Amino acid sequence: MRLFHKKHYITMGVTELKRKGRKNKATANNRVARIKNLLRKPIVRNVDVEAIKAEFDAKKN
Repeated sequence: MRLFHKKHYITMGVTELKRKGRKNKATANNRVARIKNLLRKPIVRNVDVEAIKAEFDAKKN
C-alpha cells in the first residue's frame, strides 16, 4: 500500500500489517471460543435421587 505525500512515496510496513491482521483474527477467535464455552451446558442425566439418598444412609449405618 503506497501513500502519496509531498511528492514522495511512503511505503507502509507490510510486516506490521500482517502481524496486526493475525492478532485481530486471534482476538476474534478467542472471543468466539470464550462465548461458546460460556454457552456450553452440562449433560443432564436421569438420576434417581431417592436411590442415592438410600445409598448414603446405608453407608452411614
